[in-house]
Order: sequence, then C-alpha cells, then structure tokens
Amino acid sequence: MNYDVIVVGGGHAGIEASLAAARMGNKTLLVSMLAENVGATSCNPAIGGLAKGHLVRELDALGGEMGLITDEAGIQFRILNQTKGPAVRGSRAQIDMDKYRVIARNVVLNTPNLDLAQDTVESLIVEEQEIKGVRTALLNEYRAKKVIITSGTFLNGIIHVGEVQQEGGRFGEPRSVGLSASLKNDCDLNMARLKTGTCARIDSSSIDFSVMEEQGGDELPNPFSFRTDRENFRATKKQLPCYIAYTNETTHKIIESNFYRAPLFTGQIAGKSPRYCPSIEDKIDKFPDKERHHLFLEPQTMDNTEIYVNGLSTSLPPEVQRDMIHSVKGMENAKIVRYGYAIEYDFVDPRELKHSLETKKIKGLYLAGQINGTTGYEEAAAQGIMAGINAGLALQEKEPLILRRDEAYIGVLIDDLVTKGTNEPYRMFTSRAEYRLLLREESADVRLGHYGHELGLVSDEQYEKIKQKAQQIQAGAQLLEELKFTPNKEFNALLASMDEQPLKDVSTAQQLVARKTFDVQKMITIVPELDKYDDYIKNEILVEGKYARYVDKQSQEIQRMKKYLKVKIPEGFNFTGVSGLSKEVQEKLAAFSPPTLQAAMNISGITPAAIEILHIYIRMAAKK
Repeated sequence: MNYDVIVVGGGHAGIEASLAAARMGNKTLLVSMLAENVGATSCNPAIGGLAKGHLVRELDALGGEMGLITDEAGIQFRILNQTKGPAVRGSRAQIDMDKYRVIARNVVLNTPNLDLAQDTVESLIVEEQEIKGVRTALLNEYRAKKVIITSGTFLNGIIHVGEVQQEGGRFGEPRSVGLSASLKNDCDLNMARLKTGTCARIDSSSIDFSVMEEQGGDELPNPFSFRTDRENFRATKKQLPCYIAYTNETTHKIIESNFYRAPLFTGQIAGKSPRYCPSIEDKIDKFPDKERHHLFLEPQTMDNTEIYVNGLSTSLPPEVQRDMIHSVKGMENAKIVRYGYAIEYDFVDPRELKHSLETKKIKGLYLAGQINGTTGYEEAAAQGIMAGINAGLALQEKEPLILRRDEAYIGVLIDDLVTKGTNEPYRMFTSRAEYRLLLREESADVRLGHYGHELGLVSDEQYEKIKQKAQQIQAGAQLLEELKFTPNKEFNALLASMDEQPLKDVSTAQQLVARKTFDVQKMITIVPELDKYDDYIKNEILVEGKYARYVDKQSQEIQRMKKYLKVKIPEGFNFTGVSGLSKEVQEKLAAFSPPTLQAAMNISGITPAAIEILHIYIRMAAKK
C-alpha cells in the first residue's frame, strides 16, 4: 500500500503520467474507477488535428505512448492544411476507439513498476501542506510521496440531456464528489465549473452514404510515432473513409424552435462552454445567417457499426436530436444508438500550479488534464507526461523539466495555463505559439529527444536514430548554404520557366526552395548530392532551406529574450512597491507571482516596458 507515485484517473493524462513515472524507476499506482475504461476515448474517435498533432509528436519524442497506440489503432490518417506551410500542418487520425482502449490498458498492465487498482479516490491525505497519500471508497489507504490527479470530467460531474439531469463523470459512470471536496477543503485550491459535450452516435447501416461527400485518408499515410517503421506502416495500414454532410434550413429551424429547452440557454448549465468546439445549438444561435454547417461522419471502429457525427455536439432533448438528425440529407432514416449530452464538472484554476504542474500550496501534489481547464485528449496527455516526469525528478531531488515556449507546444500549453489561467476549456492552436516556425511536427524528435533519452524514456537505439536524422538534415542544410548564387544557363532557364525574379544574397538552392512552386526533382537538378538521402530526410532538408531566413530571424529574437529567462524574481517580491508600473500590472504580477522575468513577459497585458522597469528593481534589490 506504499508507493512513490500515485496517479488518480485512467484517462489519457493518467496513462502518460503513470507510464512516465514507472519507467523512470518509481513504484507507481494508477487508480481508476473502471479498469476496462483505462484509455477510453469518451468523445470523438480521433487523435491529433491542427496543433494537437504537434502535441502528440512532442509527447512521442519525450517517450510517451499516445502516438504508438494511435498508429496501431488508427483507421484513417490525414495531414490537415496540406496546402499551407509545414509549420501549420497537423496530423490527424481516426481511431478504432475500442481497440485503442484495449491497447492502452494492456500497456499499463504490462509495464514494470506500475500497478493498476480499480477503486475510487474519495480524499487526499495532507499533512502540514504536503501530500502523503489517498483514501478510497473501498476504505483503502495508499501512501505515496507524490500524487498526480488526472480526474477529467468526473469531479462533481452532471450530465444534461434536455431537461433530464444525471450525476456522472461520463454517461453510465459515477462521478467523484469526495475528491472534489478534498481538493477544495483539504488543499484550499480555487475551483470553478466548466462544460463540454458530445454528439449522438448513429447506426451505420441506417445512413445513406451515397448522397454524401466521401473523405478518404492520405494515399501515403504518415504514422504519428517516430518509432513506427514508416515504410511498413504505409504498406500495411488499412484505412476507412469518412463522409461529409451538411445541416440545412430545416435543421436550423428545428434547433431554433427548441432553444427554450436547451440546457445551455435555460440556465440549467452554469459552466463555461468551449468556444472552439461549440454545440450545434450554440452555432445556430451565434451564426443565424449561416445557411449550413459541416458535419463529419466518422467511423468509431474498424467494424464501422457506429458513426460519430462530428459537428453535431448537443444537449437538446432526445426527440429534438432525432428530428434534427433526420433533417440531414442521407440521415432521414438514421437510428440513434447513443444520444448526445453535455457534462458540467469542477476544475482547478491552473494558476494554482507551478510550471512543473505541482500545486503551489501542497507539496508533492500535481494536477494534469481537464482538471486544469483544458479540453482534448492531446492536451491532457501532454500535461500527464510532464507531471509524471516532474514527479519522478522531484523524487530524485532534481530540478523539474520546464519546456520553454520556443522549445515546444507543450511549453506553450503549460505556460499559458499557469500564467494566464483560463475561464473556458482551453484548446491548443498553432496561433498560440509565437515561435511555430521552430516547432514543426517533424522536428519534435530532434528538439526534444535528448530530454526523453536523459530521463530514460527514449531508448539508446531510438536516440541514435534521432541523432542520425539531425546530422543528415544539418549536413543537407549546410550543403544548401555552401551553394552560393552563381548565374548559369540551366538555373536561369529554371527561374524563367517559373516566371520569378531572382532573390538576392541567398544560395541557389534557397532561391528555388523559397518559391511556393518548388518540387524535389527540380531541386535535385541543382543539388544532385541530395539524392543520396531518402525522401523523408530530403523533404526535411528542403523545408529547412525554405524557412532558413525566417528561422534565423526568430532565433535571434529568442536570443535577445533569453537574457530575461535567467533573471529570477525573488520569492515574496513586493510588486506594489515598483514605481512606474500601473496598478493593473502590479495586481496581475502579484496574482500570478511569476518565478522569472520570462514568465512575467508571458502574462497577458504585461508590456516590454514593464519588464524593463521590473528588471531594474530586481537588480536594485539584489545590490541591497
């Protein structure tokens, strides 16, 4: 009954947290209400997407499991934003949600140092502001030096379907009341309410797909994990199509005429809804002039017996759900297997956390996932692995791993949460990352693999592959740099055929790569040495060349900012005594208590001028 680390909750955050802690050599316990639901995908049967795909790739680079499970359980793989720049493309996979859950549970059960217990944590054991363990509904008492809470939507969860309300953390599963009270009363954490939702699931055999637009996967699918063999994956992966349908005027009238029964509008739901994944009733209310909305019909398993109607999340009454679904072309005879619902739950203000995801008030207590105000499997998993890593490092009496904003989307995610907080479910977007040119999906292993290797989460063999990839890309980029612009007939003819004016002061290769219409074969005619690399490395070299100037510019900006990164703000620093700062800025700094000037710079509303003033006062305080 004694452990080094206890993880509460078997969702995506809990899986990554417990695996990381155990693989770092710590005796770890994962407590889940239902053992068979470890790794359940409660909402949509998909992993990744814009910016979310970046999180999964970074998670994989650190030694996480989500990418590997997705590659095995995936039933369709697509790169989103293919026509846009590499920095804003996103990998997305439809998954067999049943298979995903089984694989995830089996990984947990077969990991050394990791135990799984089916039980419900009712309270935390806290002594002198330090975590000591947990107590459960079965009257078990488990002791541990570190506890990680990954409770998802289960804290005081209430399910809404029209006027009907049910207590639950997920449909058909009980909620957690005691743990929520313990976090508030025993730990004195500031808590509030959020809302999220899901859509109806339809019997596939009752849908007429022939009148819908088919959306297949990529012809040459790319795996999520850097550890998956790319060629074998492409040769053997079977994919299923998705379909696109649309709402119409009739659909909208049905929804509008039932606004008075929508829990979202009647005051029945008090929690804040996700802005970027709204319910269909919220869309119709906010965009009354829009004639139609996309609906993506996605298979939930390889057997394709149920369809998830992405874009039709709702908490309207069952009869209204039936009417609006039957109004959609191709779904006139649709049979609903599971009705959509909304769920309202407690979360902890993430400003209660340090960047390590340890709570500021209770030593040894970490929070990860939706309990911190995020939405999405990917955001949860990213927090989970960081909480597990930092709990493990703390047990080794080492400094926590804090990823910077210029290092990883994970760094952006956590920094946004703990410095700015959130009053609505937080979702990751590429626009949140100011250094996204440096944070492309395909560079995640090169950027972060050394951390995973140092922690013992990435094998020596895999790390050698990462180093080899980095060396090849660097050698290719150097080759492009050395090929300075020298006019010749072949190259000038190539430029003329593209109807472009030559760019100055860049290499021949970069001239070609900088153009939107460049392709690999034309490039090889200029730089035949590149032909020795495989297509994947070749493409990465060309991308590096295309963005070289912009990357250099961002790198210079980061170097200028790094002088602030090392400046620590003394603990207990009196921000109200800093002359020259507005009262609003003083209040924000006092509320967030940023540990460094870099953290202060990332607080919404804090200007560079305010940072300069603060820097001066810190230096003055140090001299005194």
